[in-house]
Amino acid sequence: MPFVDDLIAFSAQPSADLPAPAVQLAKFSLLDWLVCGSAGVEEPVAQKLRAFGASEGGVQTASTFGGSKMPPRMAALINGTVSHALDYDDTHFSHVGHLSVGIYPAALAAAEDVEASAADMIAAFVVGAEAAIRIGTVLGAAHYNLGFHQTATAGAFGATVAAGRLYGLSSEQMRAAIGLCATRASGLKSQFGTMGKPYNAGIAASNGIECAQLARLGMTSCEDGLMGLQGFAETHNPDTTPEKAIWNDGSQNRLRFEDNKYKLHACCHGLHAMIEGLLLAKNTGVTSDDVAEFVLRTNPRWLKVCDINQPRTGLEVKFSYAWLAGMTLRGDVTGAPDTYTDALALDPGLAAFGETVTVVGDDTLTDLQADGVLKLKNGETRPVSFDLAAPLPMETLEGKLRSKAHACLGQEGDHIWSILDRLDQMNARAIGKLVAG
Repeated sequence: MPFVDDLIAFSAQPSADLPAPAVQLAKFSLLDWLVCGSAGVEEPVAQKLRAFGASEGGVQTASTFGGSKMPPRMAALINGTVSHALDYDDTHFSHVGHLSVGIYPAALAAAEDVEASAADMIAAFVVGAEAAIRIGTVLGAAHYNLGFHQTATAGAFGATVAAGRLYGLSSEQMRAAIGLCATRASGLKSQFGTMGKPYNAGIAASNGIECAQLARLGMTSCEDGLMGLQGFAETHNPDTTPEKAIWNDGSQNRLRFEDNKYKLHACCHGLHAMIEGLLLAKNTGVTSDDVAEFVLRTNPRWLKVCDINQPRTGLEVKFSYAWLAGMTLRGDVTGAPDTYTDALALDPGLAAFGETVTVVGDDTLTDLQADGVLKLKNGETRPVSFDLAAPLPMETLEGKLRSKAHACLGQEGDHIWSILDRLDQMNARAIGKLVAG
């Protein structure tokens, strides 16, 4: 069957047939998304999007972070943008993007619109996330390297599938929605470092609502806007190969979404493997004062992203191996967004530690790996190694995400995670109340 046909069939998969680990992880993603959105409500881009939403009319059925109810498409735009404002949300490395910030805003807006249950919303997210990952894999790194932001491109298809499922689209309507999304999906990496980057996530979510709603109204589209002639894949990555466009690859009992990763430190994801490795060394008693030299090997692509040797601002600290290494070993709270102040960039202790740090590229390491050695002043050495691809037990991941929520929001973060075991008994509008605050 063509890829798009398999995608449409999967979009209608009964909730009971979705793998339990994927559903549980989707619950974690929902609560982590709520934390990220709540933590970003006062960001300048959040204020601008709420003002934009308030300037338009419409049927106010869907909740927004830190604001009033809005029409579903506008709510999805606002919530996607706000929840990505701190860039602290989950990442899928095969998808090459962030899933929750593009898909959950669409799923929540649609679920509130039709008064669906939280369980139905979570199932729609699982299906949409898997669709985004599969499409992102087909588009591949070449699509990303051309300058497209897959959170917004492949993510828009995931948002469309999730919203379409909740709106009860027929197979032909879902086909039309996917085709409409193919001519609507957009988002460029040139926006990185500006308010345009989180806006890309909002675009994905709002496109999902728009395409699903138009298809429900009977708007038509081409037969295969995704993989067909001059469709999205062909026009957005000329190197796309047909063998990648296979849905039924023998792994149906385990969804690719189950490889989703979560930011547990409020900095660039390229630094996280190093931080986790240093935390293991710190647990053996090593502190920043003990270190004479730290040599780290990382995938070469990260050297262009997060190897700022002398950061000038709190934002640049988030992209500095040297500063984060020192912060980790001296016990700074790397999981709290407000840790990263401009004053931190001027910290003399971190500047001194940074002089001991050497970072080199090693293309034998994946994007998720870090490997190095701490040379101590007493002549001893400590290995530093970590692979983020290694799965964490669910209970371990839950504990780390709860700690992240508390670091971000204090008791409010604890309250968000307190609903974990009650999600199956809740409706989407109850989730909306948490969003509104």
